[in-house]
Amino acid sequence: MILHPSSRARAPLAVVMAVVGCNAGAEPPPETRSASSIDFETVADVLVERLALQPGERVLLVGLPGRFDPLVPLLRKAVVAAGAEDLGAWSVGGTAGDGWGTAFTDEIARVVDRPAALRELLAGVDAGVMLPGAAPGQAVYAALQDVLRSGRGRTVHFHWLGAYDLEGAERAVDETVDLLYQRALAETQYDALARTQAAFEEAMRGALVRVTTPAGTDLSFRIGDRPVTRQDGDASAARAARARNLIDREVELPAGAIRVAPVESTVNGRIVFPPSPWRGERVERLTLTFEDGRVVDASAESGLEAALDEMDAAGEAGRAFRELALGFNPLLAIPEEGERWIPYYGYGAGVVRLSLGDNTELGGAVAGPYVRWNLFVDATVRVDGETWVRDGRLLR
Repeated sequence: MILHPSSRARAPLAVVMAVVGCNAGAEPPPETRSASSIDFETVADVLVERLALQPGERVLLVGLPGRFDPLVPLLRKAVVAAGAEDLGAWSVGGTAGDGWGTAFTDEIARVVDRPAALRELLAGVDAGVMLPGAAPGQAVYAALQDVLRSGRGRTVHFHWLGAYDLEGAERAVDETVDLLYQRALAETQYDALARTQAAFEEAMRGALVRVTTPAGTDLSFRIGDRPVTRQDGDASAARAARARNLIDREVELPAGAIRVAPVESTVNGRIVFPPSPWRGERVERLTLTFEDGRVVDASAESGLEAALDEMDAAGEAGRAFRELALGFNPLLAIPEEGERWIPYYGYGAGVVRLSLGDNTELGGAVAGPYVRWNLFVDATVRVDGETWVRDGRLLR
């Protein structure tokens, strides 16, 4: 079990985000304000420790110049100290910071507009660190993902974003976010987190998983032999060698969630959304009913046409269940005192994500570019009747 106390908000809320992929689309650039609240030496040490670098491994950093510039030289120094080869830092926009460039980044610049040549070059990268500002729509990031899909390499996703208020609006990254994320990065008991996530995966195998909320969500499914990605902070080559899908090779830090695409034909029941935006319009009490993983009925107190338009525009993926994600990290839980907000994409203990759309990166069978995340902070999760989460509180 994880020894830190777990906490979770009880408000009837879902945060709804329409995105493409785990951290897809153009991410907002890192803020340029003072970054004095971040202990960059600690951050660099933890990132390299989590990578468990082996002598001779080749490491590339990818990011946007800005407030995380002090981290780059520290990371490069730590990579060399671990006996790995420092390939430098590639800037995804703007002028690269002093000391970012190397002969390898010069090679990237020569082929960045030629996807095949870029993939061939990046196939020699053993580990990448995706720093704030890096996003899948960018050439180098996308090419690295292609390399991962081919069964080679691994990356750390270090985005330092994904904070939301309890109304679902994106929250600015300020000193409060910095300090919480830094603490989660440095103080998470990674071995305990891994054990708890492994126990949950084991419990789900062969079992019926049921998710309910006070608003009326009641959804059940089975995962069969589908991959369960455990974001437990292990970014080692040994873990990458066991990868079964793309996101197994994309390790999130801070860590905390498990993600799985259930067997589509087993997904049945309904999801009831609190007020949320669809196609830019507020939709009240939207209820989607699923049979065999597909939406077969939709109703709402208001705004139904906007929700239907969004799903229809997305094609087959718009009416397909995508994934269950469940947060396990108590250090990323919604703060119980002071301002209450949802940290890091719902990786905190007890947060449930029920998503729609493409799940191929998870090993599922639903294809299409549409992905819609829905974060629930008051859900109950039962596995063959055994309660793991009650009203948004992780019990394990």
